[in-house]
Amino acid sequence: MPESSLLLQHLSRVWPPEIWQDVTVLVAVSGGPDSVALLRGLTAVRRPGSGQLIAAHFNHALRGEDSDADEAFVVDLCGRQGIPCQVGRAEWTAGMPDKATGNDREQAGVRSEAALRAARYQFLCETACRVGARYVATGHTADDQAETVLLRILRGTGIAGLAGIRQHRQLTPGVSLVRPLLTVSRRQVREYLEALGQTCRDDRSNADLRYARNRIRHELLPHLASSYNPGVVDALTRLAILTDDVQAIVASLTEDLRARYVRVDSPDQVTVDCRELAATSRYLVRELLIVVWQQQGWPLQAMGYARWEQLAELACAAEPPGKGWKQVFPGAISAQRDGPWLRLLAPPAPQAKSFS
Repeated sequence: MPESSLLLQHLSRVWPPEIWQDVTVLVAVSGGPDSVALLRGLTAVRRPGSGQLIAAHFNHALRGEDSDADEAFVVDLCGRQGIPCQVGRAEWTAGMPDKATGNDREQAGVRSEAALRAARYQFLCETACRVGARYVATGHTADDQAETVLLRILRGTGIAGLAGIRQHRQLTPGVSLVRPLLTVSRRQVREYLEALGQTCRDDRSNADLRYARNRIRHELLPHLASSYNPGVVDALTRLAILTDDVQAIVASLTEDLRARYVRVDSPDQVTVDCRELAATSRYLVRELLIVVWQQQGWPLQAMGYARWEQLAELACAAEPPGKGWKQVFPGAISAQRDGPWLRLLAPPAPQAKSFS
């Protein structure tokens, strides 16, 4: 069976058109092979309905003429496919001279992967709300999933991190993010485009080894495939799927613990009833405390495994500890064990100065 048919069958199975035929779908299109294949695939499998497909292209403006050529390519592609196209542009080069070269722009505007991602998703959120989209679809593939899992392992992750990229999640209230190609390989994407005779853009920044993900893509994964397991991408994708299943069970158990033992006293204070926690799995206690931290909007990044374990020890102690009964965690969050209660207190938000 031709690869083009296989990819379209996959799209129809993973994200059936009847789910989205009557709503607006915003498709993120960079001009690269993955997003172009997603746009062409969704266009091919969609059914008549009251909804529409709209493309969204974000110009990071870091590669000068190349970035502008990507934008022009996407606009032309959408015109040929009869798809409306929304275009956004990064603001961080706004003050740069018009005659600056692509290299000048790169050296002056190199951004972290996180910053680039944040800017892109902010644009997608704003655009989805403006056009009334119910879904935002992105072209992440199985290779992206494998790279993400490896990156998280190398940086240090818990079970939740091994689940990698989620196929569906809420992007903003009323808008869901969906990744229909997450179990499709990059090779299958290329073969699909070749079968269509469809060209695409290659972003040379994807070969820039200053970015950790690119080193994993071009160095680590090929080494693992050639020296250890040719099916390493499939293996990591399966790991992510299985872990996501396990994490769904953990999330349900954690939510039950939160409902029974956690009381939010104010935006700055939470009380945890610790009377049953000593008999609870330490892993679930750590997950419960992570959920509390997330829901309160307290800083998570500096809370590594050792700090979560330290906090869980405070929560699980059968008797209130003597020395060290009160501890301070990142973000100046204090944790105090008071009999059966663990009280978590954040510093009050600074008050705005009055000039009256």
